[in-house]
This record gives sequence, C-alpha cells and structure tokens, in this order.
Amino acid sequence: MAVFFPLVFLFSVPFVVVGSLSGAQIVPGVPLSGLAFVCPALAAAVLVHREGGMDGVRALAGRAFDAGRVRRKAWFVPALLLYPAVVALSYVLLRLSGTPLPDAHFSLASALSLAAALFVGALCEELGWSGYATRPLQARWGPAWAALILGSVWAVWHWPALLQVGRPVSWIAWWSLGTVAARVIMVWLFAHMGGSVLAMALFHMTLNLAWQLFPVDGSHFPVALVAVLMAIVAVTIVVLDFSRAKAASARPRR
Repeated sequence: MAVFFPLVFLFSVPFVVVGSLSGAQIVPGVPLSGLAFVCPALAAAVLVHREGGMDGVRALAGRAFDAGRVRRKAWFVPALLLYPAVVALSYVLLRLSGTPLPDAHFSLASALSLAAALFVGALCEELGWSGYATRPLQARWGPAWAALILGSVWAVWHWPALLQVGRPVSWIAWWSLGTVAARVIMVWLFAHMGGSVLAMALFHMTLNLAWQLFPVDGSHFPVALVAVLMAIVAVTIVVLDFSRAKAASARPRR
C-alpha cells in the first residue's frame, strides 16, 4: 500500500484542480472532482500490470462482476439494505424528535437511473479499495485495523471534493466518522461474501444513493446522526466477531 495510496492521490490531482476551477456539480453536492472515482481502479491497474502484465489487469477487471464468489446469496440482503435501513431509521428518529423535514419524494425511474450511474463510480473505486487493497492490508494488520486504515484513507481522499462544495469542517468530521464505519462494515461483508468486489460496489452505491434521495435530492441529510448509527453498527460487528473468534478458540479441539 506504500505505492497504491499515493498513486490514487496523485492520479486525483487533475480532477481536484478541475473541480476547484469550476463550480459545476455532477449531482447535488458532488463537484467535478468527483470524477476521480476512476483513480482507485486506475492505480490498481497500473500496479497489477507491473506485477503481472495484462493477464493481471484482465483478472482485476474480471472482479467487477464476481457474484459467483458469494456462496450464500442471502448476504446480498445486508449489502443492499443495511445502509438504506440506517438512513431510514435516522429519518424516523428525526420525525419523532419533531425536527421539521419534507416528505420523501422521488420517482422510481429517476432513482434507478441514479443508482446505475452511482454503481459505475462505486465499481471503479472498489476495484481499487476492495479488489486490490483490502486483502494485503488484512494480511498485515488484521481485519479491524485494515478497515480503519482503508476507511481513513478513503475519507481523506474525499475531503477536497467536500471542501469544494462548501461543507463545513464539522460536517466533514461527522461524514468521515460515518465513512470509516462504513468501511469497517464493508470489510466484514467482504470476508463473508468471498471477497466479492461486486458486492462491495453495490454496498458503496447504496451509500451515495441513500444520501442523494434523503429526503429530496439529498436535502436535510443528518450526517451526524447517520454517522453515529453507522458507528454503532460497526462497533457491534467488531465486538461480536471478536467474541465469536474468542469463543471458537476456547473450544477444546478433538
């Protein structure tokens, strides 16, 4: 990762410059620098080519649709619905607290079109973050630390784009907490879903889709509340996995 992470940031520089020079947004809250979603895949492809030539690049590209790695297809349920459920819960909690919110409003056709576009970006990112970086980090640091390292880099990589659309530091801090928590959950899902990049891309897509639809074009998104809820989910997963592993190691071997 000593080369991969710097390479991702280096490839992102032109996109950040374009984003800083233009006030245009791809979707609400995402400047042109958001087009840097290609950079993790590009960095991974460069390094894989150096290590294994075009065969390695083709193997990496093949991970884009690797649903066959997931033996228990039921794992696609949390991959697709966990984050939307957290965001829906935040909406209910805000309503119960009396916070004024508009009614959720979007068309199914527009939501599906947005999901397809966001999936492309998520897949490019996850070919790098999950397809290239996750397992080497796990091998060196273990799953929990790997998730925290990768989640932190992932969050920091987004900071220029967030600053370009005028997000305050407090908003970025809460968003970063939620992003690191999301990566912890993703690394857990990755382990249970056979290392499927496609599954991680679908989860990643839901992160952006749920935000964009809340409750109308991303307005009123409760970044702090969602971050806390995601952190609770992530900590619960880590604690349960640790307890399960400890119990398994304590069982007498036959």
